[in-house]
Amino acid sequence: MEKSIWNLDPTHSEIVFKVKHMMISTVTGNFKEFSGKVETTSETFDDAVFELDIESASIDTNNGDRDNHLKSAEFFDAENHPKISFVSKNYTDGKLEGDLTIKGVTKTVTLDLDYNGTAVDPYGQTKSGFEAVGKINRKDFGLTWSAVTEAGNVVVSDTVTMLINVQFVKQ
Repeated sequence: MEKSIWNLDPTHSEIVFKVKHMMISTVTGNFKEFSGKVETTSETFDDAVFELDIESASIDTNNGDRDNHLKSAEFFDAENHPKISFVSKNYTDGKLEGDLTIKGVTKTVTLDLDYNGTAVDPYGQTKSGFEAVGKINRKDFGLTWSAVTEAGNVVVSDTVTMLINVQFVKQ
């Protein structure tokens, strides 16, 4: 089978993250602007290479002041590091391993990946859907800002949960 290219459909995709705030509640945010593709020769995506580019300045937590802080040098430094990227290296048994780059730091991460299947939409386009979940330590990527409350609680947890729901369109 020849190699096929699948481009990410942003209107049917989302990139969400969750992080504990003061260790008593969870803040949810997402990125509004991203692109990606998959290259594969397999109908089951066994040999797929996934690529994802996220605009760091597109972060949205439903709070403008917090979003501006997250875009600042204390977190994503969106002005100097406008892209967050992921390129897969291996996909086996529901695990997707790849290089995640945030703020100029690249680390290998492993995500749980569910392939939800392939279908043809009413317009004749072939689409495939995936859901990925994983956790990273934000400090591994240079997102080291921290504060402690008077009671000794950490304001922002080091652990960030990523939830990536994406749909790709066969080219």
